[in-house]
Amino acid sequence: MLRDTTVLMNEQRIFKPNYHVVEEAHVKNWEAELEKGKDIEKYWAEKAEQFEWFKEWDKVLDDSDKPFFKWFVNGKINLAYNAVDRWISTEKRNQVAILYVNERGEEKKITYYELYREVNKMANALRNLGIKKGETVSMYLPMCPELLISMLACNKIGAVHSVVYSGLSVGAFVERMNDADAKVLITADGTYRRGKIIDLKKIVDEAVLQCPTIETIVVVKHTGSPIEISDLSGREILYDRLVEGEPDTFAPEEMDSEDPLFILYTSGSTGKPKGVLHSTAGYMVGVATTLKNVFDIHENDLWWCTGDIGWITGHSYVIYGPLLLGCTTLVYEGAPDFPDPGIWWRIVEKYGVTKFYTAPTAIRHLMRFGNKYPNLYNLSSLKILGSVGEPINPEAWIWFYENVGKGKTPIMDTWWQTETGMHMISPLPVAGLKPGSATKPLPGIHAEVVDEQGEPVPLGKGGYLVIKKPWPAMFRTLYHDEERFKDVYWKEFPGCVYRAGDMARIDEDGYIWIQGRSDDVLKIAGHRVGTSEVESAFVSHPAVAEAAVIGKSDPIKGQVIKAFLILKEGHNINTTIIEDLKRHVRYELGPVAVLGEIVQVDKLPKTRSGKIMRRILRAKEEGEDLGDTSTLEE
Repeated sequence: MLRDTTVLMNEQRIFKPNYHVVEEAHVKNWEAELEKGKDIEKYWAEKAEQFEWFKEWDKVLDDSDKPFFKWFVNGKINLAYNAVDRWISTEKRNQVAILYVNERGEEKKITYYELYREVNKMANALRNLGIKKGETVSMYLPMCPELLISMLACNKIGAVHSVVYSGLSVGAFVERMNDADAKVLITADGTYRRGKIIDLKKIVDEAVLQCPTIETIVVVKHTGSPIEISDLSGREILYDRLVEGEPDTFAPEEMDSEDPLFILYTSGSTGKPKGVLHSTAGYMVGVATTLKNVFDIHENDLWWCTGDIGWITGHSYVIYGPLLLGCTTLVYEGAPDFPDPGIWWRIVEKYGVTKFYTAPTAIRHLMRFGNKYPNLYNLSSLKILGSVGEPINPEAWIWFYENVGKGKTPIMDTWWQTETGMHMISPLPVAGLKPGSATKPLPGIHAEVVDEQGEPVPLGKGGYLVIKKPWPAMFRTLYHDEERFKDVYWKEFPGCVYRAGDMARIDEDGYIWIQGRSDDVLKIAGHRVGTSEVESAFVSHPAVAEAAVIGKSDPIKGQVIKAFLILKEGHNINTTIIEDLKRHVRYELGPVAVLGEIVQVDKLPKTRSGKIMRRILRAKEEGEDLGDTSTLEE
């Protein structure tokens, strides 16, 4: 039975799930961890000691050239060595590192030793293609083992990788490859999606005609679709043929802590996509530490993050974080509802997944099918659940908690960004949980909510979310655009603090509630109202499956709310339901929730990672240019 969401929102009830791994000593350790995090240099230096360094750093943090912070100055290290090589001389040698599963029920298990050999072969192959330290390799691949191997091979030789999500169109693909100055492109014949094979090679053939920097195209035969290596210039080669005969040993490149690791493009509201540049050592330390802290990772865990590697979630928590901790990571290729909406829960039962991390949009989508599918499977192996990508509305949180976690597993609602590289605000497994709140900053993170002058706002009042002190996994710049890096993220508030671009509020218990992007926050009669809070109020109504809201100009109130709703089966917009929705939302949020218009839609504009693109709705409403739509789902 679903709990009363209205009561939960009003009372802010705190859940304390029965996470059976947590003991009293563990709770005390977390309290000590939070205390240590107040001294960021001492804290992150301690976390860096878990890795094997060729040369340790001279200085933990160099902040002499803000905002171009440097971490672990003059240290020498290699990510692939720490994620793979160091495990093969231990008992983990024959442990499964990557468990690949697809929607067709096919699987492939790769041990740490097998991964070590394959990465080394690819590293040798890339070197033979002429790739040098600091040069860029682009990847346009599905969620397949060769993607992870290629990324790690780039790390091994000191190359910079730039992964492009395999669902992007030709134009978006070309823009990203050209901006990254890629010399080699690694792609595949196709990818599986809802019973069909998407022809990636066809897209690549069209795109590379506009990419003058590409010297070699490597093609993975993944789906077995017929392909032709017919490029007359001789630029194309099959992946298997490329690595055939290559040695399975390779001495890792000694990378400086601040050497570039990867470029990952994130969409801007206007203009070209932003090339977020991450460096080596700080990123390693940040993602491994936060995955361990937030999900309490142990060596016998089977970790499953459903994010695509084409996005930062996949980089940090599908490949790098899990392998740096030496656990098994499940890599899934396919949709969450094919061949039926029980596919994810079937996989959890079959393999005994212990920690599961997914997006609110996927949870809301699966909620439409009720509790039938999660109840078909034994999900007792699950110990911790996680949410990523956007604020999770309380109703989805509770459905996830009750139907997937069976009322026992805590939900780690994580706030972070492509730019932050790692979790920033999240519960810890020992924390009391409030559905819809990301809880508190993690150890070593100093977050505040401030007004336009950069001063802390009173509890309960909305403001701008900022990070007051640097953190190791922070991005170092925007590739080819340092001025934009400084202007967008660092200049708005005094003291060179990081402007996250999100609005938030802090409640009386110190819990942080993300209200939405600053350009999405509604301003009604002088009050700031978060889009996520309004949407949560709509979704808590029994007739509503999904909701998106924008502000509509009003001569008296300044703005009123226009809502776009996807209704559940058996419901349609009419006068009665509109009046009921208005009463419901007003009850949830108070008189500030002034509704101007409610419309029913079949779908909402979303990115391919599932985030609602409210600016598309606003632009259409106001007849403006749509801006960058390269990450739009359709």
